[in-house]
Formats: sequence, C-alpha cells, structure tokens
Amino acid sequence: MDDPFYSEESCCHGQGETRRGFLEKLAGSAAGLAALGLAAAGEANAESRAEKSAEPLPAIALGPHRVTRLIIGGNPIYGYSHFNQLYSQHLSDYHSPERVLELLRACEAAGINTWQNSHASRTVEDVERCRAAGVRFHWLLLGKPDWDSHPKVIEEAAKRKPIGIAPHGLLAERLHRDGKLDALKDLLKRIRAAGTLVGLSTHNPALLKRAEEEAWDVDYYMCCLYYLTRPREEFARMLGEAPVGEIYLPSDRERMLEAVRSVKKSCLVYKVLAAGRLNLSTAGIRQTFQETLSAIKPIDAMIVGMFQEFGDQVWMNARLVRELLKEAAK
Repeated sequence: MDDPFYSEESCCHGQGETRRGFLEKLAGSAAGLAALGLAAAGEANAESRAEKSAEPLPAIALGPHRVTRLIIGGNPIYGYSHFNQLYSQHLSDYHSPERVLELLRACEAAGINTWQNSHASRTVEDVERCRAAGVRFHWLLLGKPDWDSHPKVIEEAAKRKPIGIAPHGLLAERLHRDGKLDALKDLLKRIRAAGTLVGLSTHNPALLKRAEEEAWDVDYYMCCLYYLTRPREEFARMLGEAPVGEIYLPSDRERMLEAVRSVKKSCLVYKVLAAGRLNLSTAGIRQTFQETLSAIKPIDAMIVGMFQEFGDQVWMNARLVRELLKEAAK
C-alpha cells in the first residue's frame, strides 16, 4: 500500500518542477504501466486470486447481515483523494469500470465482503456491473449532502438494494449546527420506511453521542476519525488562524474513538489512515490498524479506501486485519 504520491520525494515535486512536468510524469507513469502489459498483469492477478482465495474475514452483525470488520471504501475509486485535484483526477482516470470490477473481485477473494460508497449514477452502475458479473458483496450507501432538498432520492436509492443507507456527514452536521435535527430525523425515517438499515454518518463526536443518548432509530454509525467538517471559524479560534485545506488533528482521532467506545451500536470508522497522511509502509499500516482495532469495540469495523495501481493493497490489508484479529483473540 506504499503510495509514491504520498512519499517524501513526491511531496517535494514543486521544487524545480512545473505543474506541467508533474502532469507529464503522471501520464508517463500510466504509459509505463501499459508498456509493461496490463493484460498480462490482469491474468497474473487472476492466477494470484485463485492462489490467495481466503475465507471471509471476521465479521460483525448489521441487522440480519454479516459485515466483515474490514470494508472497502469508495473514495479512491471515484477520485475523492482528500489531497489535491491532480491526484483526485488520476484516481478517477485510473478506475475504469473494468478496473473497479477487478478490484471488487480481489476483495471477494481476499475475504472482504462489504463495499461502502456514495450515491451517484457511476457508483450505481458499478455496483450493478459487479453484481451481474457474479461478485458477491454487501453494499452500504452514503447519501449526498443535498438530500434534505431531494428526499425522494432515498426511495430510488433503496430500490438498488443496498443493505444500509446513511445521510452524508456534511448534511447531518449542517442540520445539527442549524438546529434542524427534525429534518435529519425525517431523512432517517424515510430510510427506515424504504426498507434498508439506517445509518448515521458524522465527523463530530457530539452528534454521535446525542443520537445515542436520545435513542435515535439508527442501526449503525459511520464515524470519521477526523473532524474535517469543523467550521473554519472554529479552527481559527483553536489555532489563531484558519489553515488552508483539510485539517487532520490527532486529538480529533482520540475524541472520536472515545465516542465510538461510549455508544452501544456498531460504528464503522473511516479515514483510518487520515486519507494517506499517516505512515503508509507495511509496518506503519499494521501499527495504525492495530491501534484502531484495539480502540474500537468488537462490534465495530473499519472502512478503508484501497487502490491497486501500486501494489495489492486489498490482499495486504485483509491479511493484516486477519492477523491482528487472531492475535487479539489469543
């Protein structure tokens, strides 16, 4: 899972290198991969899957479903890098429909049985394509930030048979800040009426605790380990100024993990690797996974984005989680 776009060397590309040069390197990298033969690589991956085929990872119960404690997230697939526009474009360009299918097949072979992504025409098409190809997985759907203005989308989304739907965290927190929790609860009621499990996604531990204390009709929580939606003025009060870009505070991680432990329902934690900002060596990922699994409840799981261009992240992540859970069970 080592990612050269996050390496120390690549972060210094601005020193003596133009934006055009950086884009040319991206294009050259893709061309180089093609020259090595992607078709041959695909055949090798298929053989590797057959050799590596694993039993499902340890799982938790979400309603009647068994969901593995490692869930693949959709952000890298659909170009949400949380890094910069160039990297986001590269991710989006790389993930052709064929590569998405290959990715989900790799997840199935590695024992990962659940996929979480956001609602869009492309994600729905990919889900249907993977299902038609015979890939078996549970689908957890995250709504869009504007669903309060278009609530009827919920019924249409539910027809695609996700096992659970959650309103987007941006929307949930906006309604929370604006004192419009009734509107948020109405969305949750619509999800329940549509016949799927009800999720609540949040970056703010305060909203998680409030939903639990007031016994909202929710089946599971999606919990970002970093409060990325914190208002800029709050950052300015905390830090003396509002920094540029997304802010990943280690103390936010600890606050959310404390909140996760305090609630009784299952939590699916995400941004586990801080969108690639943490140590992405194998040892670094193992340490982060171990610390996270130790900090959450046995009925909780991790959502992790995975990107196969630079290595078999799917198999490595599944292997690490399987090993760590076995060690914890001793």
